[in-house]
Amino acid sequence: METNLLVAGFGGQGIMMLGKLLSHAACDSARKNVTFFPSYGAEQRGGTANCYVVISDEPIGVPVGDVMDDLIVMNGPSLDRFIGVLKQGGNLFINSSIVKDEIARKDVAVVKAPVTEMALEMGAPKVLNVVMLGVYVGYTGILDEAIVEETLLQQLGKKEDLIALNKEAFRKGLGSGRQQRRLMG
Repeated sequence: METNLLVAGFGGQGIMMLGKLLSHAACDSARKNVTFFPSYGAEQRGGTANCYVVISDEPIGVPVGDVMDDLIVMNGPSLDRFIGVLKQGGNLFINSSIVKDEIARKDVAVVKAPVTEMALEMGAPKVLNVVMLGVYVGYTGILDEAIVEETLLQQLGKKEDLIALNKEAFRKGLGSGRQQRRLMG
């Protein structure tokens, strides 16, 4: 099975880190084939940033697809720009703290998570990407949750002060994603 994912938002929201964490977890720990393709705007912080991640059980023929199975948008401009590439029946993940637009498409599953608010409640706005990673993994079940969490901890290295915070952020997201999956069931 192959899944094409596009993650998009402003620079500084951890878009690339979210894609890299998912890619590392899939490749290193889950023994999946993965491609990761970043795309940066003119500026690093505040400019646009997006990345494409393809995760597959089989060899990947095309590193970036034209149609996405899943789309994560962290801001309104990303929603406007990329909603058209999400396939019918795909999953749309929205940072509902920032994206307030009504979704006109009725042929996709819409998963709203206030990840910015959730991160702020934790006192750590920079972990909003890890919260969204948890939402995505919890909702889709694309990878084993324990594998993704272990990869997250490995990527943090010896930064002890960040380990507990990111673990909490990931688990908060997981809970939200699982709950929405049950509700949409």
